[in-house]
Amino acid sequence: MNDGNNSPPLKIRSRTLNWLLKNLFNTWYNSLLTLLCLCIIFIFGKNFLYWGFNQAQWTVVTTNLRLFLVGRYPVDLTWRIWTIVGIIITLTGVTWGALTKRFFAQIISWLPLIWALSFPLVMWLIGGGFGLKPVGSDLWTGLLLTLILAIISIVLCFPLGIVLALGRQSDLPVVRIFSIIYIELIRGLPLIGILFIAQVMLPLFLPSDWRLDRVVRAIAGLTLFSAAYMAENVRGGLQAVPRGQKEAAKALGLNPVLITSLIVLPQALKVAIPSIVGQFIGLFKDTSLLAIFALLELTGMARSILAQPEFLGKYAEVYLFVGVIYWVFCYSMSLASRRLEKQLGVGQR
Repeated sequence: MNDGNNSPPLKIRSRTLNWLLKNLFNTWYNSLLTLLCLCIIFIFGKNFLYWGFNQAQWTVVTTNLRLFLVGRYPVDLTWRIWTIVGIIITLTGVTWGALTKRFFAQIISWLPLIWALSFPLVMWLIGGGFGLKPVGSDLWTGLLLTLILAIISIVLCFPLGIVLALGRQSDLPVVRIFSIIYIELIRGLPLIGILFIAQVMLPLFLPSDWRLDRVVRAIAGLTLFSAAYMAENVRGGLQAVPRGQKEAAKALGLNPVLITSLIVLPQALKVAIPSIVGQFIGLFKDTSLLAIFALLELTGMARSILAQPEFLGKYAEVYLFVGVIYWVFCYSMSLASRRLEKQLGVGQR
């Protein structure tokens, strides 16, 4: 009885020991490198924990937590934000359950439409109008503005990137040349330059009675920049689709539009999922550059908080907190990407 009860823990310890011996201590130099890394991790980890629990002044975060999250959004209207959070959590749970086939698997084909319909609802709750008190975009600050910029830019750059990728492979010279010029021109410019054009120079070329919102200009700059890179990611997926797929579709009598939309493009997007999600993650982090143009997204709000007299010099606490927020959202996108890849069998042999 005792041997039977103790066998599972013994097997686990045996597998763990075998893994350590095989991967970390298989040679003398790997063993030395492992011990050296453990010493470095221990020293830095101990010092960091001591600073975090004994020296860091986290009041700069707790006092300004609302500013970090929703910025200057009216306090009496924060119920809208909580409603949006509830909608997103509900849709995320339904999507996760459908993808993992735990529940709601029968509505998986409706998920894109449900998410698409939720988008105008969320924007209506944030901006108001049509029966709700309007809230100007100048009050959309903090993490709220970061998410608005990132989500809208992602939603817009994805189809635009697909169109550019298909245009680059088009048989029509005008379409192909335009797509190539756009992609190569945008990829040859830094994002900060495009944002500068959108925020500073674009208003100079518009009629005096035109007033484009700063948030709209920021979204335009992020979208136009990311679409060029998205096009190359999609083009890589298109090139990975075997030519035999197209030839078989032609033999069945399908026209080029149906071949692209029903056969080639779904396979290309499936192959390009890792690079596409990587582009989304990069776009989310690139929103921090807008702090240079006095837009109070998450990083801009952090700079504003650091300008408060009572919190001068608290850079480590503030930027560590901001970095954790960025990491949580980026890791969540990466986790969702891996789940989707596993569901679709990407990379499995």
